[in-house]
Amino acid sequence: MEYKTANGVLDFQLDWSTWLASGDTISTSTWTLETGITNDSDSSADTTTTITISSGTTGKTYEVTNAIVTTNGFDAERSFYLKIQDRLG
Repeated sequence: MEYKTANGVLDFQLDWSTWLASGDTISTSTWTLETGITNDSDSSADTTTTITISSGTTGKTYEVTNAIVTTNGFDAERSFYLKIQDRLG
């Protein structure tokens, strides 16, 4: 579970290096978010993907999913949950 405030804008990163075969890298990355949170930007580099998320409703938990295709033609998908809280810590 990941956390952020409703007004916060935070980066979240997935490290795919342990899943990727030696020498394989991420070719494409697609993020899917539940309605209510916003993808401000996203990127991928070699073995990691990053998304910047804003908005959300306090008390609600959202599913965030990242699907990738590798340069070797493999595909995979990972999800995490993002809970919106009044404050972090």
